[in-house]
Amino acid sequence: MKKKLNGILTLLLVFMVQLTFAQERTVTGTVSDSEGLPLPGVNIIIKDTNSGTQTDFDGNYTLRARAGDILVFTFVGYAKNEIAVGGARVINATLDVDAAALDEVVIQGYRSSTKEKSSIASVTITSESIENRPNANFVQTLSGQVAGLNISTSSGQPGASSNINLRGVTSINGNTQPLFIIDGIPVDEGNFRSLNPQDIASISVLKDAGATAIYGNRGANGVVIIETRQGSFNSPLKMTATSILSFNTLQDADYDLLNSQEQLELTRTFGNGRGNDLTDAEIAAAPTTDWLDVFFRTGITKNNTLSLSAGGEKSTVFTSLGFFETEGILKGSDLKRFNVRNNITGRSDDKKFTYGTNVSLNYSKSNEPNAIGGSGINQNFVLGAFQSAPYITPEDYTSGLELTQGLTFLNTPLFLMDKLMNFTRFDEELKILASANAGYKITDDFSANATLSSDYTNEVFTSADRSDSFNAILFGGGANPLAGFQAQQTRRVFTFNQVTSLNYNKTFGDHTIDAGVYTEYFKAHLRSFGYNADGIDLKTFSPGDGAGFVDDNSDNDFFTDQANATIRNAGLFSYFSQVDYDYATTYGITGTVRRDASYRFAESNRWATFYSVAARWNINNEAFMANSIFDVLKLRASYGTAGNQTISGSSYFSAPDLTRNFFGTGGGYAGQNSIFLTQIANNTLRWETVTQANIGIDFEVFNRRLRGSVDGYVKETTDLFQSTPISAINAITLLNANTGTLTNTGVDVSLKYDIIRGGQDGFNMDMFFTGNYNKQELGDIPREGGELIGTGRNGGKLFEYYTIRYAGVNPANGNLLFLTADGDVTENPNADTDRVWLDKNIFPDYNGGFGLNMSYNGFFIQTQFNYVIGVDRYDFDLSGFQSPNNIAQFRNSRDILRAWTPDNRVTDIPALRATNLAGVTSDRYLRNADFLRLRFASFGYNLPKDALDSIGIASLRLFANGENLFTLSEWRGFDAEALSNTSRIYPTPRIISVGVEIGL
Repeated sequence: MKKKLNGILTLLLVFMVQLTFAQERTVTGTVSDSEGLPLPGVNIIIKDTNSGTQTDFDGNYTLRARAGDILVFTFVGYAKNEIAVGGARVINATLDVDAAALDEVVIQGYRSSTKEKSSIASVTITSESIENRPNANFVQTLSGQVAGLNISTSSGQPGASSNINLRGVTSINGNTQPLFIIDGIPVDEGNFRSLNPQDIASISVLKDAGATAIYGNRGANGVVIIETRQGSFNSPLKMTATSILSFNTLQDADYDLLNSQEQLELTRTFGNGRGNDLTDAEIAAAPTTDWLDVFFRTGITKNNTLSLSAGGEKSTVFTSLGFFETEGILKGSDLKRFNVRNNITGRSDDKKFTYGTNVSLNYSKSNEPNAIGGSGINQNFVLGAFQSAPYITPEDYTSGLELTQGLTFLNTPLFLMDKLMNFTRFDEELKILASANAGYKITDDFSANATLSSDYTNEVFTSADRSDSFNAILFGGGANPLAGFQAQQTRRVFTFNQVTSLNYNKTFGDHTIDAGVYTEYFKAHLRSFGYNADGIDLKTFSPGDGAGFVDDNSDNDFFTDQANATIRNAGLFSYFSQVDYDYATTYGITGTVRRDASYRFAESNRWATFYSVAARWNINNEAFMANSIFDVLKLRASYGTAGNQTISGSSYFSAPDLTRNFFGTGGGYAGQNSIFLTQIANNTLRWETVTQANIGIDFEVFNRRLRGSVDGYVKETTDLFQSTPISAINAITLLNANTGTLTNTGVDVSLKYDIIRGGQDGFNMDMFFTGNYNKQELGDIPREGGELIGTGRNGGKLFEYYTIRYAGVNPANGNLLFLTADGDVTENPNADTDRVWLDKNIFPDYNGGFGLNMSYNGFFIQTQFNYVIGVDRYDFDLSGFQSPNNIAQFRNSRDILRAWTPDNRVTDIPALRATNLAGVTSDRYLRNADFLRLRFASFGYNLPKDALDSIGIASLRLFANGENLFTLSEWRGFDAEALSNTSRIYPTPRIISVGVEIGL
């Protein structure tokens, strides 16, 4: 009986459980992002069914579901979240930003949107395209990845700044680089050597006026917004360790240099040089030194980063530690840095109040050779490496003192060996970036937000030369055996930026309004001081320390020290507003207006107004687009203005007082101390203004297999800052003024195509392409005839070359031939009347990148090629290698063996003693510097998760990377990329690296 009763009760219990699980009930909840902000429009679907709903504006939802059902939460730009329905009737969900889908989230300056609702031209690069690459400066990593963003690096010094131009160059004398913002902190775009690229989560490049007008007087050149990594709410502790070892080497050149035997034979043929005094046997026995191997090396780079992230219900934290050490390929150059970052976010219980802090502490020390690019035979290491005579050997060096006996250019490499051993030059930098943000939801529609940020940089630059060095002895002479020196300069810059806003967001059926009013305050302070101490006693001296300084005395003026100090302050104030209207996610329009004031200008001209209007039409949402091939088809247009208040130089503090009259003191009539007018004030100076029109199309077709965008733009800069002629009555002939225009017209193209889609473990292949065409045109040049040598001409390119045209070699006598202005051939052109505009300059007409990516079952291959078309540069290195003037002192190219002789009349190299070699400047060495470069390649393997679970590792990636692997170009030098006409510069290296990334 008891057994029967138990059986009946068991059956009843099972029935009740089944009935409970089968019974539908109402489930409610709120969906928010990792910072606690509600997410409207989130899709919630019961897994494996068609039942679902969406969150309202406040992130709330209501759904009928059964216990045991799986709720799937999805939203554009965020990672999917699945939660099982249990006994609770309230299920709240948090969605984290999906790094792989960040290109769907559009950063629009002071707010963000989805790609579908954005009306601006912008590109977001995710961390996958930045991390684990060995570049000391992360900006170099962006090269070729963003259409319209032209990045060139003219120095291989580790951490060197890059030249960054977005959609052309918009200023002649002012700043031409975009505004960079890291976690809400405006930063110096020329100095990123102390920052750790591994901390970056995403980089957004804002291009058109619809995106940049809201930055007013700092948005003329575009805006680059960098967001660093954050923790996630309700996440366990995650730890990632990355270690990369790199090998840096010199890229290839095609100068085809002579060996010692050929160089000595050439001196004998020329009748001047060491070969004249040597027998054939002595020439044959001469050693050949490749001075590249003496001054350059294979540099080793060690890059290690440890990051930790975690989050609870109310707060998150991300912390990273970084150590980076690299040897430059040029001896005497290196960079070492340490990084600590801590990012915190939090929210209140009711999620109305949110906050966040971002703090980064960075220290770097770099040894930086000086005089690179110069012509000093006792200063520029690169000159010694490139041009030194091959028959001089390192063993010829004895001491700096002996080098002063019988000075000769042949000893150039020995002078520089001495400097390498005795000269010290290093830069130490402490950089602290900090920001804090807070927001409060006042009502369902209104919220208040504030962001405070600061950038503190303390830089100490030290250079010193020992008293027993060649240079010290040479310039000090026997009268001053303690002729060494030490110079030290300290520069402190503190900037503070504050943005406060009141924001409104409301949805009325199909209508959504998102509006905000803002104020922004920026202040910057510069303090610098330094000294130059002449006189070093080597008994106690150590570079950077003052123990070996020699005091001044009454017997001579050898040890008279010098001191300097500078104070600069800069400030900006702005108020602005932006309103965005959306109708049914099909039509949208955004308006922006901003008023700015800058310290640079007189009170009568201190304020300026900038504005923009941007609109979009999501054509794919129209009914007539049903069943079309387009998954996305959006038309965008924008028009507006932005300003450049950095009209001269590139820093906050350059040209701070052009609106003032300045006087200087000095020797006057009869040697009497007098006062002179040195600057005439210009109270009418104002911003350079860039007016930009943009029209673009975004599209995705074939089940989003092909994705891309095409934008056409016109950017006109007015009120260019340049010198204008005035009457010389005050002994000043030029006045800085706003005059002239510069127009950039172009097209941006970005394409991505999934060639093969094989799923997570299958074979996948995709390709991408970015391209930009840009045309420049100057106007209203403030000179008679509309021409200004060095700047350009009306209707021409910026910095267009103006010179005499080279026409080859005269087969009759070996002299150089040139063209007159009328096109006639002559050996003796007129330097004043025969120069012409060449319609060439150093900026590219086309630039971009393309690549192919593949993956299969954990293995992956990535490639990126960069290309540049339309660049013309002077190759003065080649000029030196082909010059007969260098035969007896430096190294020549084998090209010179083709020189004209009576038996070799048809050639491209003039006679070694041509009568017009020392003639006028021409375009003889102006060379096409277009190139195609394998900028980046990576091969790696992600170990499968099931193989790692048993050892407690969440992820393990092994990889090998290559940077600047090979270059196809007519340019014969070591680096076609450099945007410079300077010779003997420090080439950027080829980098091969191997690394491992471990996740716990």
